[in-house]
Amino acid sequence: DVPENGTKEEHFTPLRWANPCRPICTRAASFSGSPSPSTIMLRLPCLLRGVSSTAASSLRRAFRSAASLEAILSHSHPSKASSEDQAGPAHLALYNYPTFAGAYSALAADLFHRRLGRRLLVLPFSSVEPFRAEDFKGAGFHSCYLLDFIGPRNFALELSRFIPSVVAFDHRQSTLGRIPQMGRCPTNLDIRIDTSKSSARAVLDYFSNKLTSENPDSETCENLLGQEDEERVSNVVKYVEDADLRQWQLPDSRAFHTALRDERAKLNCVSNPHVFEQLMQLDVSDLLARGNSLAQNRLEAARKLIHNPFKLYLGQGLYGECLAIRADGDSKLSHEIGLELSKMSASAGLRPIGAVVFMQRGLLKICLRTTDNTTNTAEIAKAYGGGGKASSSSFALRMDEFNAWIRENT
Repeated sequence: DVPENGTKEEHFTPLRWANPCRPICTRAASFSGSPSPSTIMLRLPCLLRGVSSTAASSLRRAFRSAASLEAILSHSHPSKASSEDQAGPAHLALYNYPTFAGAYSALAADLFHRRLGRRLLVLPFSSVEPFRAEDFKGAGFHSCYLLDFIGPRNFALELSRFIPSVVAFDHRQSTLGRIPQMGRCPTNLDIRIDTSKSSARAVLDYFSNKLTSENPDSETCENLLGQEDEERVSNVVKYVEDADLRQWQLPDSRAFHTALRDERAKLNCVSNPHVFEQLMQLDVSDLLARGNSLAQNRLEAARKLIHNPFKLYLGQGLYGECLAIRADGDSKLSHEIGLELSKMSASAGLRPIGAVVFMQRGLLKICLRTTDNTTNTAEIAKAYGGGGKASSSSFALRMDEFNAWIRENT
């Protein structure tokens, strides 16, 4: 992962896969003079062979409908009134919904085409009944941008067969892992994977540079955004990137994203035509204040729910002892409850772990949290078929197994 500060160096290395394909240019961003293999940018044309799409968010929705298909075709044959200010061939931008990296990427594409008076159709791309490549075949689009995703299976390749230029952006390591399955493909398909920056930042940089190159003889420097809007958007994108790259380095980053989640329902540009104006108005200071307030409210609510915690013998004592409570009906606050229990458990001389237990689909779900950076709760969770990270993990137990973990309390 790339830290927010430091001196960035770029290392270019030719790379060839075992299967025959053209050389691929890799760009590894590193700091303090040492290359980091985890920060690689690939810009390549490719062939996707039966690979799965990126994991979808919990807010999935299907957008492929008769109305959306009609909108695609109507965009290629606009009415005179709708095309007075925008002429020439039509362009297409599909953005990963509902991610903020996708939404801010779509904002950049929209701003660029508006500045140049070019026609652009922007649509959210959901992995639930997603658009198919053939949906766009008869529309005559001159170019297509896939923003914050590269598409399921060979979606991008199929688009490139009838769209003269297809450019896709992504920042995920999981997408990078699909590269070995790629082979030779048409030169009009350009896939850009940069794991050192969020797709939002990559796309903003791309269209900013493209706007400058479109007017090389202009005496005034054109920008996608005005100075005030640019500063506000850039600050928000920094926080979006902080989470996308799993860095969590910026001040109160988690509180920021707690508040940002409330804005996610607005990211559908079809049902919310004002989404781009709203994205430009989002302000880091406001979101931080709102997020910290929400976090404090949740913490206070969690503290009120902690009554008579009991001792839990983790793995029947194999992993030590900690404090736990049953939280049936209050599982939404399991994270905050677990953190408070972790502190209480440490003060009681037990392991600094808080266990929150509640019924879920006929089993008892055990959520483990710790505030101690030397404690790894994931080793316990993985031993019982669960998972997570060191500070936060979970797993499920049958009632008889759970009773064996508390029997010494009775």
